[in-house]
Amino acid sequence: MRQRLLQIACGYEDCNDANELRMEPAFQTAMGRVAGLESSALASQPTLSRFEQREAGELLRMSEVLVDLWIDQLLARGPKAWKNIVLEFDSTDDPTHGAQQLTMFHGYYDQYMYHPLLVFDGEGWPVAVVLRPGRASASHGAASVLVRIFSKIVERLPRQARITLRADAGFAIPELYELCETMGIRYVIGQITHASYKARAAEALADAVRHFEETGTKVRVFTEFEYQAETWGHPRRVIGKAERMSEGENLRFIVTNIDDLDPEAAYDYYTQRGQSENFIKDLKNAMFADRLSCSAFMANQFRLLLHTAAYILMLELRRELADTALAHAQMDTLRLKLLKIGACIVVTARRIWVQLSQFDPSRPLFESLCRRRTRAPA
Repeated sequence: MRQRLLQIACGYEDCNDANELRMEPAFQTAMGRVAGLESSALASQPTLSRFEQREAGELLRMSEVLVDLWIDQLLARGPKAWKNIVLEFDSTDDPTHGAQQLTMFHGYYDQYMYHPLLVFDGEGWPVAVVLRPGRASASHGAASVLVRIFSKIVERLPRQARITLRADAGFAIPELYELCETMGIRYVIGQITHASYKARAAEALADAVRHFEETGTKVRVFTEFEYQAETWGHPRRVIGKAERMSEGENLRFIVTNIDDLDPEAAYDYYTQRGQSENFIKDLKNAMFADRLSCSAFMANQFRLLLHTAAYILMLELRRELADTALAHAQMDTLRLKLLKIGACIVVTARRIWVQLSQFDPSRPLFESLCRRRTRAPA
């Protein structure tokens, strides 16, 4: 497990890479083995491929551990971290190019794919990652995942913790609204614009158009109203944003049960969920979470969890750099600056020397981070 995670974090996402890295001295050292010895060779590709074959029960337990790790770090950081919890629900497309189990054609994305469900907290920690068949809707399984996370929060966190769910219009389903209301979870969820909403926001849009014609600058006008769709058990608060800009008119709507924010503040709070796109970008692009090329669906779910664990390693590394120029760097930048750098490794009877080039521009940062980690408690 450790070998696989370190290889992913360092940019070697395929099991095939292990065949070339078995005798790599830096990886051997990281694995606690004596560098350079044949007897210290790491696992090969066939071994790692067999390791990926997992059962559903094992995967569920790993998913439980993922939530527990998230709560552990919230508790370690104190009340400021857990008093206001934000759960960002999102989905992403994962194109497939082979005969993987449950790969299917998705009409919206116009491709054969898997359709993972991802849940991050507001700081970017992955709370849940669930692989789903390619034809699954964006909200498929979201309610059961929310119940699992909520149960852990109730079990382990103080009752003062306030939970807010944010999601786009793909998660606009009555089941999720009702579940949040039953469990006391605040929610703000995007809505698909339709004729009824447009009619109720017509006056706000007219005001926005009039102000734009007078000033020539972008104008936003907000409105709110009670609305009950046919599938809703009761009316809910809907907020509309009517925007007029040089590119044209723009109408957007959200539904929420948050009553302590005015319409503009509530909508701006919703738009903060855009940060989750950066979390997904790091997970997919930097940690290669879209390399789900095993033939078995369960093996690909295991891979998704492995790549998520590698993402956590890099997330914690970035937190260590909070007071440096790399505090907000993307994970692939961290890799290039701190991990994928040339060094000469010399093994002696007493020590393993990592000799960096004196002209490496990242050397001062690398040395500072090493000293800091050396002083850190085990």
